Amino acid sequence: MELEKVLLIADGDNVTVGRPAIEGARVLATAKGNGRDKKIIVFKYKAKVRYRRKTGHRQHFTTISIDKILPPGAESPKPAAKKTAPKPAAKKAAPKPAAKKAAPRRKKTEVTESGT
Repeated sequence: MELEKVLLIADGDNVTVGRPAIEGARVLATAKGNGRDKKIIVFKYKAKVRYRRKTGHRQHFTTISIDKILPPGAESPKPAAKKTAPKPAAKKAAPKPAAKKAAPRRKKTEVTESGT
């Protein structure tokens, strides 16, 4: 993840302040996970008119870790290639037997006194 709006860079005694941001500076970060904050109860109430509304809210957030702050003109490091394990050979599944078709339903014949 790359963040491009950098407001201030401090490297020891060397401090660079942006107006409002430093052009060309970037921050390299890694997303660690997502979550939800504690629930906030929102309660609206008006006296003498029987009006009450109670709702809750939980804010979503993403936790990030700052890896490196790059000053203007610095090249971003190339991401390391992920090592991938060789995939095991796929097993061939035995063919499934064909499903039997249901026999068509016969219409019920009414038997009359004459036998037809």
